[in-house]
Amino acid sequence: MSAERRTALLLPTLLLTTIVTAVISSLGAPLIPLVADDLGVALSDAQWSLTAALLVGAVSAPVLGRLGDGPHRREALAGGLGLVALGCVVAAVAGSLGVLVAGRALQGLGLGLIPLAMAVARHGLPAARITPAIALLSVSAAAGIGVGYPVSGLVAERFGLAGAYWFGAAFAGVALALVLAVVPSSRGDRAPALDGRGALVLAGALVALLLAIGQGESWGWTSATVLALAAAAALLLALWVPLQLRTAAPLVELRLLRHPAVLTANGCALVLGAALYIDLSIVTAFVQAPSAGGYGFDATVLAAGLCLVPFSVMSVVASRLLPALGARIGQDGILPLGCLICGLTGVVFALGHGALWEVFVLMGIVGIGMGLTFAAIPGMIVAAVPQEETGSAMGFYQVVRYVGFSVGSAATAAVLAAHTPSGARLPTVTGFETAAWASVALCVAAALAARVLPRRARGAGPDAQAGTADRRRARPETGAARLVGPRG
Repeated sequence: MSAERRTALLLPTLLLTTIVTAVISSLGAPLIPLVADDLGVALSDAQWSLTAALLVGAVSAPVLGRLGDGPHRREALAGGLGLVALGCVVAAVAGSLGVLVAGRALQGLGLGLIPLAMAVARHGLPAARITPAIALLSVSAAAGIGVGYPVSGLVAERFGLAGAYWFGAAFAGVALALVLAVVPSSRGDRAPALDGRGALVLAGALVALLLAIGQGESWGWTSATVLALAAAAALLLALWVPLQLRTAAPLVELRLLRHPAVLTANGCALVLGAALYIDLSIVTAFVQAPSAGGYGFDATVLAAGLCLVPFSVMSVVASRLLPALGARIGQDGILPLGCLICGLTGVVFALGHGALWEVFVLMGIVGIGMGLTFAAIPGMIVAAVPQEETGSAMGFYQVVRYVGFSVGSAATAAVLAAHTPSGARLPTVTGFETAAWASVALCVAAALAARVLPRRARGAGPDAQAGTADRRRARPETGAARLVGPRG
């Protein structure tokens, strides 16, 4: 294949790769009730098929992003897609929840492919096409959820749970074949520094934390196991922070959090990520619940997936309206407004959930809120840090967001488990309402933080950033520092 032909096909190939992220997401929340039915497990236990993928995505995103700026860029992208395909095959043939969760964990590597695809675009496209291409890759990952959820739901409805995972394997396989044929080699590039110790310690901390949250109700919040997991998570995080501060090329640059705007943006991303996955989890499970239990709509997996279409559409629409809205209410008002809109969704769901059409409206509302917030947060971070820190700052944002997703998924499992009667597989309606109110509380807390904390940033002028910038210039440039681009 000629170089010109490869360049022409590079962006479509990378777009297909980012859509794999949406496909992996679509094999999560909408299929949880089907996992519970097929494997005969409680809905709260089936929730781990989602949490496992999110956890791996949180850890793999910065690692793959760093690999994207070295001599193994093409191999890392192909290897990630290959493991995603393998994970889909493992889940398709799984006969137990443990094996299925292992397969979903491998699929979670697909959630870390976005920064890697952006790195390939930056190094492989002409200079004039880089900025619009990266923006397109960022938007496509979010918009693809609205397509991936109903498509996966349709496949699952016609061919069962295994059929949905085989569909994911085929999709990842096609993307893998195109990557091998189109993406150019980067063998001549300098190898990036990779903080393997930091990645392992962070992974251990997240696993311990999420296990403690997700299993606290079933094992007992004061049980020795849960307390030990919580202590292990705290210890590992306490070790990870100084490790990152001392490492010449850390997995994430924690010193950036000294800027109030960066701290606010990442704090809101963490909280809103948890709130979003609480909403997605309870809505998709609620609409599929049998109405004979006193709630639910007996909806199919396809109908549950279609409920997410308004979310994707309105997320994209809201992100496009960001400049005009900022001109009217000011940039400082966008993030608090978006948080409150997200919180409104939980209020409406908790107080009234008697018709399926209401769910479609609710998901459109949460799409507006999340579209505003997740479009505004990257801009806040980029405006607050030195240019040479952009890549590291956005890599940290990606980690924080996936951690929020994981915590939200695990917290949903814990709340639903607490409201599942002994011997039953489905929780009472109170469990869904309680989870919705928890989402509201998170959104209100994020809105207050977004309103109050940025005022400190006005007094943190350029001198507040000088220490971090000087430190970065004093050491070799890492892969993450050169990977610049929006990651929504």
